[in-house]
Amino acid sequence: MDDLRSVDLQVPSPLSELRDDRLGAAGVRVLLKRDDLIHPEIPGNKWRKLKYNIAAARRLGLDTLLTFGGAYSNHIRATAAVGYYEGFNTIGVIRGEEHLPLNPSLAYAAARGMRLTYLDRTTYRAKTSEAVIGRLRREFGEVYLLPEGGSNREAVVGCAEIAAEMTEPFDVLFCAVGTGGTLAGVAAGLDRHQSAVGVPVLKGGAFLEKEIVDLQTSAYGARSGTWHLECDYHFGGYAKRTAELDTFIEDFEKRYGLLLDWVYEAKMMYAIFDLVRRGVVIPGATIVALISGSAEVPEV
Repeated sequence: MDDLRSVDLQVPSPLSELRDDRLGAAGVRVLLKRDDLIHPEIPGNKWRKLKYNIAAARRLGLDTLLTFGGAYSNHIRATAAVGYYEGFNTIGVIRGEEHLPLNPSLAYAAARGMRLTYLDRTTYRAKTSEAVIGRLRREFGEVYLLPEGGSNREAVVGCAEIAAEMTEPFDVLFCAVGTGGTLAGVAAGLDRHQSAVGVPVLKGGAFLEKEIVDLQTSAYGARSGTWHLECDYHFGGYAKRTAELDTFIEDFEKRYGLLLDWVYEAKMMYAIFDLVRRGVVIPGATIVALISGSAEVPEV
């Protein structure tokens, strides 16, 4: 089922093997699920999270999507793109103060028709409160609310479809974790003999376990699937990086011609290679690495 009517999507997304002597020596196969190739402006988990939200907005007769994010949010960009292609007005509530000229991410969103508004950081922390939501509704009228990162019940159901697209047998699926919606969905869609590993990109990401369980409960009534978090690969926290991570990204691009998104996918791929090197991943295992986003800001 395709709930984005006007977008040319590459679904199912390609699955390709990552051939590497380090993996071969450990007896481990890694397959890349290239969700980043679904659409240049609405890649990967962004499309999967938005598709059923778009359907819900249409059922409710709402023509405006309002969502939240930081100044470099991939979710803000993707929501702007969906609105542009699907005929929705979009409003992005941005954390912090306006800075001109706009950075490439916000400039892209504005070029796709998104109206940008800003909340100071204190107010932004209370963005889900009745007071803040009420204020936004009074200012913008009836809108379809999308949470920061797009993770809600509809997003979980969309991400659960990933496993069903793959015909190649595998044992473990790895994905980067920001808000937890992708892991909540993919874990629920796995067979009993399969498991999922989430790599939080936030420092102290263990708290996300409760968030993920809550998301699964909203969609399925209880925790679903076999999954756990690997919390030691945040490289300082969200949107932070180190020289070690940059070296890994540069080496990966040289070997495979794929520039990893350093906020999410690079940390997840680093975790895979490190866990294989340490012998945590047992020989004979086949891993799927979910590549959800692009390192580039799309051009308008």
